Amino acid sequence: MSGAAITGGCQCGAVRFRAEGLGCASICHCRMCQKQFGSFYGPFVTGIGVTWTRGAPKHFRSSNMGRRGFCADCGTPLTFEMDGGVELAIGALDAPTLAAPVIQVNPNDKLPFVDGLHGLPTRPASEKTPLDARVSGFVNYQHPDHDTAAWPATVSPS
Repeated sequence: MSGAAITGGCQCGAVRFRAEGLGCASICHCRMCQKQFGSFYGPFVTGIGVTWTRGAPKHFRSSNMGRRGFCADCGTPLTFEMDGGVELAIGALDAPTLAAPVIQVNPNDKLPFVDGLHGLPTRPASEKTPLDARVSGFVNYQHPDHDTAAWPATVSPS
């Protein structure tokens, strides 16, 4: 995938990036990716011509072969980097639909229930739960899915 610049960044907006293009998108089942994302797997896409346009990620060397980038302010996972290459977290893209995974890697660490997740029931939007009343006044302080001249635009409560 290449063409127009692709943008993305962390949840709070302190770190933003631009990529000239995207390569192969994958889901990694290794235990390090599970821990980095606090999830069942790590979704990544190869970033081509990546530049940091606001701030820069902090890094954790997760192995002798690579390091993982994240926002030091909000903790958003951003990259897996090794030997000059960078894999971008698909969810950190402003348009994550540009990077539909085409392969799964490290299947030996795949959690046994992952393949059945698509079969779980979905709660209809019309079905109300006690949580709905608690979040009725929900206000989103997340950075928008596009570049901004400055951020935060307004001061949000901590």
